[in-house]
Amino acid sequence: MSFDRIERGANTGVGLTRRSILVGLPLTLAACQSTGLVPTAAVTMYGPITTEPFPIPAVDLSQIDPIYYRKIVPVPSHIPNTPGEIIIDPYNYYLYYVLDNGTALRIGCGVGRAGFEWAGAAVIARKAAWPTWTPPAAMVARNPAAAPWAGGMPGGPNNPLGARALYLYRNGNDTLYRIHGANQPWSIGQSISSGCIRLLNQDVVYLYEIVPVGTRVRVLSA
Repeated sequence: MSFDRIERGANTGVGLTRRSILVGLPLTLAACQSTGLVPTAAVTMYGPITTEPFPIPAVDLSQIDPIYYRKIVPVPSHIPNTPGEIIIDPYNYYLYYVLDNGTALRIGCGVGRAGFEWAGAAVIARKAAWPTWTPPAAMVARNPAAAPWAGGMPGGPNNPLGARALYLYRNGNDTLYRIHGANQPWSIGQSISSGCIRLLNQDVVYLYEIVPVGTRVRVLSA
């Protein structure tokens, strides 16, 4: 199913600390053993999630470049090093969640296609698990596939927002942009959305647990 990724939905809680990311994730990555061409850690990290209201299938890793796997990296020189912020680098298709020691959690993402790009600051004002997707009127007008859902599509495995959504606001107003899950692994590392930031469902579930409401988000410009 192909829809633009914009929606309005509900709110839910917070999660782990940045310290717990530093303690846990590097150990997982350090355990990599080769399984053909795919590290065991990647197979585990992007395996099925069966504890959700809707099971999340394993990612077909043949559809995603390994450079977009979730990992801890040193903060690059062009990324603002402000712990606790999310920085989107749309030109390299990375989301960075900046940690406390000069490192960041880096996650591959998909971004807005030509004509739908945006840059600037926002804040995560609310979060939703298995959110409802309600396409704006402009999207309904240009995309016949969205018209049946003008009143809202309930959360579920076919919902364009995937398993989680983080809602981006600016000056108290909904930007209509989201950081959300994606059902298509091939869309990571691509510019095909209506401006929303897409993550693999496994990645957005992880990010949702560690990023609190109130987190600042910056999308870089050229």
